[in-house]
Amino acid sequence: MKMKKLLSYLLLAVFASTVWGCGLTAREIKIKSQSERTDVFREVTEEGPAPKGLVDLIIKTSIKTHMPGYYFFEPEQSFPGQPDYPFLINIDGQAVIWRAERRKETTAVYDDQGRRDLEGGEGIRYILTKRLRLSPGPHHLIFGLPGEDFLREVNLTLLGDGTQVIEFKPVYRAKRGDTGRSFLNGVNGGKIFFNGSLL
Repeated sequence: MKMKKLLSYLLLAVFASTVWGCGLTAREIKIKSQSERTDVFREVTEEGPAPKGLVDLIIKTSIKTHMPGYYFFEPEQSFPGQPDYPFLINIDGQAVIWRAERRKETTAVYDDQGRRDLEGGEGIRYILTKRLRLSPGPHHLIFGLPGEDFLREVNLTLLGDGTQVIEFKPVYRAKRGDTGRSFLNGVNGGKIFFNGSLL
């Protein structure tokens, strides 16, 4: 009986810490989604180089999620499979949430060498590409996925000429070790590359 009670307390503690951790991230995302400034960057759509004294930063990301209804107990309002998917960017206190539109995608599960593709199979693809214009120099960038309660912060220095590229690549959850990683399990991390180099 004592063992049963101890096991119940342990399970409750694990559940509470999980909920508390998610709650903290959700609260952080809410805070970081609010702009403290409006003069750090502006989105540009026109072609051509940035004017002298400014630099263009291209932000790219692509995420694949499972189809709606893939999981029986999934809440209807969950983001995977929805018409659009939110991405949070905050640079030096100026924040914006962009919503990428969905498109259905079916790709091969295994490549020619028989290796499993973590994004292989039927799902929903969300692609985001934005061009921001801002001043060169050091900046603090926050990238967030409100739908996954994921937040990542990096420091970077933008050079004063040319176009700089920052790309977020998701890391998908694993069900059983690394071999079980798949977009079907959702995102639990990510890697940020700046001009091709991992930050």
